[in-house]
Amino acid sequence: MTRSYFLRTYGCQMNEHDSERIAGLLEADGLVPADDEDAADVVVLNTCCIRENADNKLYGRLGRLQEWKQAAAGRQIVVAGCLSQKDGDTVRQRAAHVDVVLGTHNVHRTAELLHESRRDGPITEILESAVAEDHVMFPSALPVVRATSFNAWVTIQIGCDNHCAFCIVPAVRGDEMSRPFADIVTEVQRLAATGVTEVTLLGQNVNSYGRDLQLAARRAGDPTVSLAPMFADLLRAVGDVVGIRRVRYTSPHPKDMRPETFAAMAAVPAICEHLHYPLQSGSDRVLAAMHRGYTAQRYLERLAQARAAVDDLAVTTDIIVGFPGETDDDFAATLEVVAAASYDDAYTFIFSPREGTEAAAMGGSFVASDVAADRFARLRTVVERSALARHEARVGRVEEVLVSGPSKRNPSMLSARTRQHKLIHVPAAPGLRPGTYAMAEVTSAAPHFLRGEARDIVAAPAHRVRIPLGEALVGTR
Repeated sequence: MTRSYFLRTYGCQMNEHDSERIAGLLEADGLVPADDEDAADVVVLNTCCIRENADNKLYGRLGRLQEWKQAAAGRQIVVAGCLSQKDGDTVRQRAAHVDVVLGTHNVHRTAELLHESRRDGPITEILESAVAEDHVMFPSALPVVRATSFNAWVTIQIGCDNHCAFCIVPAVRGDEMSRPFADIVTEVQRLAATGVTEVTLLGQNVNSYGRDLQLAARRAGDPTVSLAPMFADLLRAVGDVVGIRRVRYTSPHPKDMRPETFAAMAAVPAICEHLHYPLQSGSDRVLAAMHRGYTAQRYLERLAQARAAVDDLAVTTDIIVGFPGETDDDFAATLEVVAAASYDDAYTFIFSPREGTEAAAMGGSFVASDVAADRFARLRTVVERSALARHEARVGRVEEVLVSGPSKRNPSMLSARTRQHKLIHVPAAPGLRPGTYAMAEVTSAAPHFLRGEARDIVAAPAHRVRIPLGEALVGTR
């Protein structure tokens, strides 16, 4: 009898990408996707631990799944991802009915661990670091099941060598490791052959890509290796792949942002005019406490360079309010930088302590919750004011959009993305299938999206060739 699985993902793009690989591994092992948990034999929870309430969400979900598991023989529960990497044995201590706990460094073992747990009982396997084999180190080298046939994540780097005081990522993702340049370009070429037209280069700190490869080559005795930044070269190479119409990347670190990257964005037509540029705080004192490695002035100078180099650049950011010790003056400095930056959008967060980070030990200087909430609301007001102004300035323009599918709120409308990654809703019409490129006139604006009317189809979805199981890709569903 064919077994089925249901996969639920929490967290960031890296987790989404890992989930694609988990699904690919399970389907390569003979499982089929289920529509919901009730129809599944295996439930996989791919977890995140960035926010404080991530733990509560996971263990609450696991509590509800205990009854699900008891309702039918042979059902299994898998907990993967960052929170399991952090908690390890604690997962099964709090939820003994979990069958498999695996971390971020052994995604490739998902199907094997399921078999082992059916034979030998519950198992927890957490590796302390990534192993050297390419198919293990980089999730893009594993089989994949993607939700769409026209866009794809491409891992260029795993881990992070930064030590931001608020961030648990280095502890759960390990040291920074760059994927070989040629492997990345080859994967993008293979993706293009399957009909993918948009790729997003993925890493914890993408613009430091290649630094570790260069240093390793120097240590191995090759003095001819250049230490020039490699990320801009990678952007150019990926952007030149035939069939790729759009290239995106996330997330860069401001301290490593270089003019070469802006020059590549300006020179290569496929590279989209969107920069996600995390600020975190506009206070130099708080930035220093966070160990961010830049000042507000340097941040704004690099932002000005980016906008001068790349025409019609959209800029989004991440901002934390209420970092331990943040004063009214610190927050005022953040508002000043946000106003000066005039963002297209921002992901804003109230600080929450994560066990194992430096900031979690700053309990004596935590900002009161009501003060943090007030600052958060004031920040959102400033962000949405600039976002609305920038969106309203686009009304009347005709933009290239990539159709992603029906609107979640109104099935008579389609959702699409502009090159600047702006969400735009257009009326459904014949020929506007997911993966279609069209020209659309922007008719109205809101802080978080645009509305428009499709005018002309530029390119229909490309024919997709299925890649055999066991190679870099296994197609889409």
